[in-house]
Order: sequence, then C-alpha cells, then structure tokens
Amino acid sequence: MPPDLVVALGGSLADVGLIRPFSRSQELQADALGLRYLARAGYDPNEAVAFWQRMAGLERGSRVPAFLSTHPASQRRIEELEELLPTVRRSA
Repeated sequence: MPPDLVVALGGSLADVGLIRPFSRSQELQADALGLRYLARAGYDPNEAVAFWQRMAGLERGSRVPAFLSTHPASQRRIEELEELLPTVRRSA
C-alpha cells in the first residue's frame, strides 16, 4: 500500500473514530445548556423538543449515517432533551 494512501486512510479513520464522536458529544452538551437557559429565562423548555421534532420531520430520507455525521441525529437530540426535561423543570 502506498504511504500516501496509508496516511490518508489513517486521517479518515481518526476523523470518523475520534473527532466526529467528540463533536456530537459537544452538540449534545450545547443542547443541554440551551435547555437550561430556556427554562431560566422563562421560556417553555418543551419547545426545544418540539423544535427538534420539526427538524426530524424535515430530514426524512436525507440523513447521512450517524457515524459520518458531525451532529447527533434529531431523534437522539429529542431523546436526550426529554430525559433532561424533569430536572430542568425542577431547577427553573
């Protein structure tokens, strides 16, 4: 195998295996912070879930595989937000 190909393959594997999952994790953390800020500012935190439900409806059939994406799937975001809602409501 040519050395240039090995380097390119290694970079691609690092991107898919290390960088993208980290980026998705950061996106989920940002969603959690945004949910808390919504509640503290007096907005209904349920609207964050409604927003991602609308986004999920728009992306039917056009999603790349999750492991290639830099952002979590809308359904994953919805699940994470719904899990946080009871805690956010109590602390608001």
